[in-house]
Amino acid sequence: MNLFRTKAIDASGSSGLKRDLNAFDLTMLGVGAIIGAGIFVLTGRSAATEAGPAIMLSFVIAGIACTCAALAYAELAAAIGGAGSAYSYGYAGFGELPGWIIGWMLLAEYALSVSTVAVGWSAYFNDGLIALGKVFGGDWGFPPSLLHGPFEGSGGIINLPASALLVALGLLLASGAKSSARFNAVMVIIKLSAIILFIVVAIGHFDSANWHPFIPAREVGADGHAHFGIPGVLSGAALVFFAYIGFDAVSTSAEETANPQRDLPIGIVGSLLICTVLYIIVSGLLTGIVPYRELNTAAPVSHALLMLNMNKVAGLISIGAIAGLTTVCLVMYYALTRLLFAISRDGLLPRGISTVSGNGSPQRIIVLVGVAMVLLAGLLPLNRLAELTNISTLAAFVVVCGGVISLRASQPNLVRPFVMPWSPILPIFGMAASVLLMVSLPLTTWVAFVIWMAIGFAIYFTYSYSHSALATSK
Repeated sequence: MNLFRTKAIDASGSSGLKRDLNAFDLTMLGVGAIIGAGIFVLTGRSAATEAGPAIMLSFVIAGIACTCAALAYAELAAAIGGAGSAYSYGYAGFGELPGWIIGWMLLAEYALSVSTVAVGWSAYFNDGLIALGKVFGGDWGFPPSLLHGPFEGSGGIINLPASALLVALGLLLASGAKSSARFNAVMVIIKLSAIILFIVVAIGHFDSANWHPFIPAREVGADGHAHFGIPGVLSGAALVFFAYIGFDAVSTSAEETANPQRDLPIGIVGSLLICTVLYIIVSGLLTGIVPYRELNTAAPVSHALLMLNMNKVAGLISIGAIAGLTTVCLVMYYALTRLLFAISRDGLLPRGISTVSGNGSPQRIIVLVGVAMVLLAGLLPLNRLAELTNISTLAAFVVVCGGVISLRASQPNLVRPFVMPWSPILPIFGMAASVLLMVSLPLTTWVAFVIWMAIGFAIYFTYSYSHSALATSK
């Protein structure tokens, strides 16, 4: 039964982190994390390889699943809080082992998502240089060997721009949460301006012929994977689900929020609603200005504009995309450090790494995870990183939605400043939708997920169980 020992619920506990974030900061963090890879990276690839123009339906399906999860996160974030997001909820509500399992899945989600988006950022950065080179004359792009890792089969050495980005963001995070939030807000404004510019330009080049057929006929690839048709729409939803990852990162800021019970639900739900509308609009326009099969690239928006010989606009969009993807990396990097901070503070990982520096940031953790993500982004291909991120996130969402039902039964008197509506119907629907999307992911992704979880169990039973704060306090 010690596997299910729980820690006390304290949504306002002190941890040494500074409480100086407000509802606007959290909403900007959410938008900063959500809008990026979905619009600027995965939209094109998912349309070209999975769903065609029906990628809009994929966004709707994924958005419904995320809405249920977002409402569950909002309830638990307001009632329980903690820097560890769903890890803290699981630890307090279900016990140590369930909490560790959730935390281990979230570590994969955040680390892989940052690395995935950094790869997309690299492609847009290079496209931006190429576009500017065409305007001013000259070849400003990086050589292919410095844009791809060694495991992509393209003769690459390392993705240098992606690695350099993560180093720079690590330095920014080490300066403190508030300065990072201010930088994020500026970048969010830039990327929203770029999205509006794309919408305005794309409307004038929209060709409804590119939407026919809206749902292309079902095909089976050489690897046996079915795409297009209804299976393709579901597979596309499982892939673009990555685009919605980010609202859960807002909940990791609970211990740095001035009024978490009020501000966390606003930041989580508000940012998700804003981004869902933009995703559907942009994906529809993108597949309407060029044939969907031409979008299988890591930088589909700027690529589509370059195909239309709109070099200047493509350059401006690339700047916005670079800003947008920068904020995604920044917020998810931030969330990863706070999650690892919470886990190590509880003793499930060595406590020495959770030391807070003089400016209120966990600098040791920032350096540690930064090195790991530089290796991931520099060496691994985009599609594998995205798939592994999605399955970890979906599994965590299943637990969070289930957590609302469980805590309503086990702790009915717990103060809940925000209450998820229509429980248990919506939590159950969120769990079912997440499982459906998990089933749509490739077998290789499941194998990698099982291996990751096996490593997590090994760490727990050989170290975490005996070194946790609850075990050593007795």
